[in-house]
Amino acid sequence: MATIRSLLIAGVVLVGIGCLSGCSPIEPDQGSLPPLPPSNDLQLQTISTSLSSPVFMTAPPGDSTRLFVVEQGGLIRIIDPTNNLPLATPFLNLSSLLSTGGERGLLGMAFDSGYNANRRFYVFYTNTTGDIVIAQYLRNAANANLADSSPATILLTVEHSAESNHNGGMLAFGPDGCLYAGVGDGGGGGDPSNNGQNPFSLLGKLLRLNPDTGAPCGNVTFNPFLIGGGAQQVWSLGLRNPWRFSFDRQTGDLYIGDVGQNEREEINVSLAPNAGRGLNYGWRLMEGTLCFNPSSNCDSGNLTRPVLDYPHFSGACSVTGGYVYRGSALPAMRGTYFYADFCAGFVKSFRYQNGQPTDQKEWPLLSPTGGSITSFGEDATGELYITTQAGGLFKFIPN
Repeated sequence: MATIRSLLIAGVVLVGIGCLSGCSPIEPDQGSLPPLPPSNDLQLQTISTSLSSPVFMTAPPGDSTRLFVVEQGGLIRIIDPTNNLPLATPFLNLSSLLSTGGERGLLGMAFDSGYNANRRFYVFYTNTTGDIVIAQYLRNAANANLADSSPATILLTVEHSAESNHNGGMLAFGPDGCLYAGVGDGGGGGDPSNNGQNPFSLLGKLLRLNPDTGAPCGNVTFNPFLIGGGAQQVWSLGLRNPWRFSFDRQTGDLYIGDVGQNEREEINVSLAPNAGRGLNYGWRLMEGTLCFNPSSNCDSGNLTRPVLDYPHFSGACSVTGGYVYRGSALPAMRGTYFYADFCAGFVKSFRYQNGQPTDQKEWPLLSPTGGSITSFGEDATGELYITTQAGGLFKFIPN
């Protein structure tokens, strides 16, 4: 195996480091996109309303028969496709390991790209002391509807006991095969410990992990602080509460919905192949496109500003990041990124082209009754879903 020193000499480790000084990656050619349909051409299909505080939905690679729903209280449920009801026995029950309530609990999961063979999946939760845990579990070898009862492999624990909020909670595999985790700034108003700007803290960051060990991932390129200057697992910094992020399954581009403080909600986009590597998204120096602390002259030129932010208007208060649609049931929507606001209940979209959010649109028929959209989800074929705090799981379909 090549050493870090030899890779440095070869220039491999330095790929993407210039982004620390505000470089602008070249956008890949995605071709022309079809025109968007009218805003009433999409609606929701009710899949289930019997869930308990669902916060995420996903599916194993290649499995078009199961939807896995993460409930904040500690259960992972499988939806039976024959009747759209949760199976009587949960896939996994972690309730005894958790602290729950508010922003704590079981918050995310991700399936290994080789799940069908290695049975590995990963969970993100707050333990009984409030610390963040990222752990690896196995599917039962004899029953695909159950997880193995053997103890987990703990990949990473991040101290977070002082405050209960801003835990983050998203796990996702990148196109490089690494496991990415979005971790909040540690809570409290205004990031009082300035964790977001401290490269040695794992709080307020996007982390990039080796899914086997929890160590920094070394696929394709190395994490930006592997040889010093910060914590080795850190991939991006300057985030407040990156509750939901995603990779475009076609391009590999990274989209992060970062929850704001009192004034602005933001979405950041970083392009493949080194999407987000070493970038500083600005918090607590900036909230969205506004200075926060300090209140002026906050950007010395090394911050990556959001591609879109919006104010707290008409009840808006907390962005829920989504996905770029790459399914087949809604061909006119391909290449469109969807996001929502938990408080306002709207679902909106844009297309990222030539460095700008274009074709911005609101979809009123995608806003469920009662709002409180906790997450988006993708099934194995790229179709989109949303979960709501009241217990709903809904699918995007043509109207």
